[in-house]
Amino acid sequence: MPGPWDPEPVAAGIEVGLAKFAEHGVPVETCLIGLDGSDEVETVVGDALKAHPWECVTVGGGLRHSDDQVELLEQVINLIRRHAPDAAIAFNSAPETTYEAAARWIP
Repeated sequence: MPGPWDPEPVAAGIEVGLAKFAEHGVPVETCLIGLDGSDEVETVVGDALKAHPWECVTVGGGLRHSDDQVELLEQVINLIRRHAPDAAIAFNSAPETTYEAAARWIP
């Protein structure tokens, strides 16, 4: 998740968010991509989405809160639609709220 900021607070927030899934006994997987263009998004995200069926895919704020990332956000949303068409799409407000975002859509 390289980008134009210090990744440590984001990584720590992601860990807090993932711990909530464990606390509730809900399996979770992450797929992090660099916002600096260092990843082949089609491959990284596409492979993760094709790995198995998904109930919900949560898209993080790093993509949504930056005008510079609009094209990348569109690409990710369209990959979700293509490779996980039955999955709900959720948006967290911070890395720590990923469980709450997904829980809105998963019984």
